[in-house]
Amino acid sequence: MKHYSIAIDGPAGAGKSTVAKRIAKRLNFIYVDTGAMYRALALHFIRNNISSDERDKIEEACKYADITIEYVNGEQQVILNGENVSGLIRTEEVGNMASASSVYPPVRLKLVELQRALAAKADVVMDGRDIGTYVLPNADLKIYLTASSAERARRRHLELKERGIDADINEIEKDIIERDKRDMNREFAPLRKAEDAVLVDSSDMTIDEVTETIIDKFNAVK
Repeated sequence: MKHYSIAIDGPAGAGKSTVAKRIAKRLNFIYVDTGAMYRALALHFIRNNISSDERDKIEEACKYADITIEYVNGEQQVILNGENVSGLIRTEEVGNMASASSVYPPVRLKLVELQRALAAKADVVMDGRDIGTYVLPNADLKIYLTASSAERARRRHLELKERGIDADINEIEKDIIERDKRDMNREFAPLRKAEDAVLVDSSDMTIDEVTETIIDKFNAVK
């Protein structure tokens, strides 16, 4: 049975996750929450009493982790070695471990292996910075979703404002530009547009317009 995959890459603040979740819901695909998978692996390390600076132990523990994502009644469930750990991975301790351990190539490689396995057995939408170029190079549809740094800063500023956080929009844009630079110049799987990806600039588009555009592109290739 043929399974379809949609890869959405792009810089921070372009709306990738929001759009990917909407597309997954519309098409009845699994939205692969890669961040949740990193957190599940971090929980695995914590349960094995491994600290973030124990690189060799982290590499060894990766061999014994199986992580996948399922949906039950429309709710995402993150499964670690057969156990639903969705309610356990949002703590600060797990978040800190996920951030610290993600710098190790074996962690990244393990998750890529698991993400590819998931795409091989289900219809998926996956977003990130190297999905179309590295994780799913044979995806049925590859999208490079972007927006101007000014527009991404405006969205982030509005988001913070709604949460009651005061921030300087110019500083936000400066941080976004710096993050883009880091992501595009990192040694392992840098952010770039795949040669066969469709460029979608969301600077002057609503979320609904972006969603419809990508679904139309998918319907044209499937």
